[in-house]
Amino acid sequence: MKKTSTRLADGRELIYYDLRDDAVRDAVDRRPLERTVTTSEVRRDPLLGDSVAIASHRQGRTYHPPADECPLCPSQGERLSEIPDSTYDVVVFENRFPSLAGDSGRCEVVCFTSDHNASFADLTEEQARLVLDAWTDRTSELSHLPSVDQIFCFENRGAEIGVTLGHPHGQVYAYPFTTPRTALMLRQVAAHKDATGGENLFDAVLERELADERVVLEGEHWVAFVPYAAHWPYEVHLYPKRRVPDLLGLDEAARTEFPQVYLELLKRFDRIFGEGEPPTPYIAAWHQAPFGQLEEFDGVNRDDFALHLELFTIRRTSGKLKFLAGSESGMSVFINDVPPERAAERLREVASS
Repeated sequence: MKKTSTRLADGRELIYYDLRDDAVRDAVDRRPLERTVTTSEVRRDPLLGDSVAIASHRQGRTYHPPADECPLCPSQGERLSEIPDSTYDVVVFENRFPSLAGDSGRCEVVCFTSDHNASFADLTEEQARLVLDAWTDRTSELSHLPSVDQIFCFENRGAEIGVTLGHPHGQVYAYPFTTPRTALMLRQVAAHKDATGGENLFDAVLERELADERVVLEGEHWVAFVPYAAHWPYEVHLYPKRRVPDLLGLDEAARTEFPQVYLELLKRFDRIFGEGEPPTPYIAAWHQAPFGQLEEFDGVNRDDFALHLELFTIRRTSGKLKFLAGSESGMSVFINDVPPERAAERLREVASS
């Protein structure tokens, strides 16, 4: 992998990740952009103890542009985009309309491919590995920023999810705090460790799932399963079999196998609802250990956390979505219409090979 860092016309950082070591990235951003001004602010809720990002400047962000005006495609002639070069493999750049910025963290966009009409599932294994390397590099680089506590790499796919740009891409959020969901996991890990005299909760969960009927696919270094208490109609968790706290901890064997397992999983997701159905909308979310202090989680350190990816769709059946209504939105109590065992069975049925 070759990494080339440059700056856009408004001062934002842009990084090319190339498969070829001889790639030259010297194109200049020719757009007449003024410096980006953000109004991002993080406010803490005193009752719930969580944080909310207030980012009013995002009201003016690009919204469903036509394909020939996509800002994530390479620049061509006088059609100038966020990527100055006319080609690219993988590109990461600072979001022009970030939810988090400055002392409140940082937001980046990750373009998986220059092909506007592709999806992550269409990538070659070599390209998918390059994306993994980019995620890992961004995790490493952003973790050193003084305002950053946790790194979240994720992909939103599909208009139903709320995606405003159709080009295959994901994002990286660098939070200035430990996210509520991660905090819940760490509290459970601490309680389990105390109750069992030191047993790791993630290890116990993985052992249980490997022995159950909800395993979807398994490699030498990775396993994908529908969790026992899945919140979403079709939800799969992908774990490396050797527990590591973050993407930086993966060894070469796990990195090599990841594209094979993940691409197969995404292809199965697109087959869930049968032939002729539109692509399955999904969220793919990497969960990594925070880089900040963990004193509030008694007896827990970073190595007690287990890196994993959670992949889920809000579509519950053909033409119908799972809405977060009263119980889910008001009380955070999920009601799942699809038994996890049936979901796992369906994802095994639609194997691509």
